[in-house]
Amino acid sequence: MTFPERFSDLPEYAFPRLRTLLDSHEPGNEPIAMSIGDPRHPIPDFVGPILQQHLEEFGRYPPNEGAPGLLAAIAGWIRLRYGADLTSDRIMVLNGTREGLFDACLALCPEVKRGRQPVVAMPNPFYQVYTAAALSVGAEPVYVPATAATGFLPDYRGLPGDLLDRTALVYLCSPANPQGAVASRDYLADLLHLAEKHDFTLLADECYSEIWRDYPPVGALQVADEIGADPERVAVFHSLSKRSSLAGLRSGFVAGGPATIARFRQLRSYGGAPVPMPIQRVSERAWSDEAHVEMNRALYQEKFAIADSVFAGLQGYQPPEGGFFLWLPVEDGEAAALKLWRETGVRVLPGAYLARDVGGDNPGKGYIRVAMVAPKEEMQRGLVRLRDCLYG
Repeated sequence: MTFPERFSDLPEYAFPRLRTLLDSHEPGNEPIAMSIGDPRHPIPDFVGPILQQHLEEFGRYPPNEGAPGLLAAIAGWIRLRYGADLTSDRIMVLNGTREGLFDACLALCPEVKRGRQPVVAMPNPFYQVYTAAALSVGAEPVYVPATAATGFLPDYRGLPGDLLDRTALVYLCSPANPQGAVASRDYLADLLHLAEKHDFTLLADECYSEIWRDYPPVGALQVADEIGADPERVAVFHSLSKRSSLAGLRSGFVAGGPATIARFRQLRSYGGAPVPMPIQRVSERAWSDEAHVEMNRALYQEKFAIADSVFAGLQGYQPPEGGFFLWLPVEDGEAAALKLWRETGVRVLPGAYLARDVGGDNPGKGYIRVAMVAPKEEMQRGLVRLRDCLYG
């Protein structure tokens, strides 16, 4: 039997790879899971009653692009959060943002750019769906280092001009997964000007936008509106997974220019799975309510303070500006994760599993990613064990 080659060089996904590394070894203490970004804060109290009230709607096909009430709630949140006024034809509901981040290449990447194979550029390390999406459309994925030297954000302007001319799409995650860096207004404005000059679209993955330390991160739509950029130059992706601790709800959205969203909607009408109406009802309430988001953020801000205290004085420790991951320096991420598991029972992810080798260098190799999603006391125990094991 013949299988396609387009995904043949994809490494094993990060978490099966982690199980291969760790699961044949006994944990050295009561296990503490800090490898997966699976929020464990309480879900909002309105979720259950709304689902119960609308259970019968599981028996009907839902609107593919999103119900009018949900689209209006999302537009209202965008206006409140970023000051941008979007009509409903500039928004589409998603089954979580991973679906949309993958479909972006299918919907928006041309078959040829400047007469050659198109490029899809992405930060390195990166959310793994970016590279699978690029390969699915026959584009060339280009991995741009996001290291301490670049402020943990990719320096797209530093790419060669001929490569930028072939670039069709650029992914950016801010706050960044895994490093927690936040793109500034100037960074985003410069990137949008670069997009105009070289004719590419920015895909802004902003799923961690509501978890921040001191100041709310600026958004790509907000900056595009401020500088008068072509609305088709940017598509932004948001979800309720982190903002509302509703990862299992699988509810998010993409917003962009009307032509961009029309292409998403056309693709989704053929191959997408509409979000069930009871879930859309919960989502409508979640995007309309900031009280639960503020409570959630306050818990993470307490966790930032705990992490700062535990790792005070650690050379190379970079307090994250947003998101809920720590990106901790080690000599070798795999060796550190295995040692930590065998000696303490703390489970973390080697940074190399989130990055790609380029020119023999993997920018994640000297790091581990630590998810601060457990309850505060459990998380603190895990961080203290980690510190004493790896840095003591």
